[in-house]
Amino acid sequence: MAEAGTGAGAAEPVVLTLCTGNAARSVMAGVMLESHHPPVRVITAGTHVVEHQPTSRRTRDALATVGLEASAHRSRQLTDADLDGADLIIAMAAEHVWFVRRRHPRAAPRTATLSWLAAHLPPGPEPLHSRVLALELAELDPAAQGDVEDPAGGEDAAYTACATELSALVAELMARLT
Repeated sequence: MAEAGTGAGAAEPVVLTLCTGNAARSVMAGVMLESHHPPVRVITAGTHVVEHQPTSRRTRDALATVGLEASAHRSRQLTDADLDGADLIIAMAAEHVWFVRRRHPRAAPRTATLSWLAAHLPPGPEPLHSRVLALELAELDPAAQGDVEDPAGGEDAAYTACATELSALVAELMARLT
């Protein structure tokens, strides 16, 4: 996955997937987005990360169930530069939306959960940055946006269920991103 963003509204839009540890949900969602070869640059990060950790066996196995892999991934802590450079910040849960609003309020208008965006992001042809800003995301209640449950600490089945849910949500989002 690509590194830090190119700047909100840039020629190549930047999409950031965000979870807690950048070890399961944001990694899986990022790999899934990239597998569709979207017209965006995808980066991933977490709100509370142990830096540079590889994906766990459970995350790797869950990705394999949907035909993907993330062997090169290393966990990354979210930075202000990530938030400044992203045209769209895709949170895995309401807690991540709240985190962005507290830490970096300027990014709130570009942040929502994957569940909400998969159902509400308007399709093109306008630039992604413009479509995102028109949603007035900072006014939405994060608790009403829908979460992707964190499989951390769960059995293999929890990771597989998460990958299956993410795969469906990313497919819905892709129809809106292009």
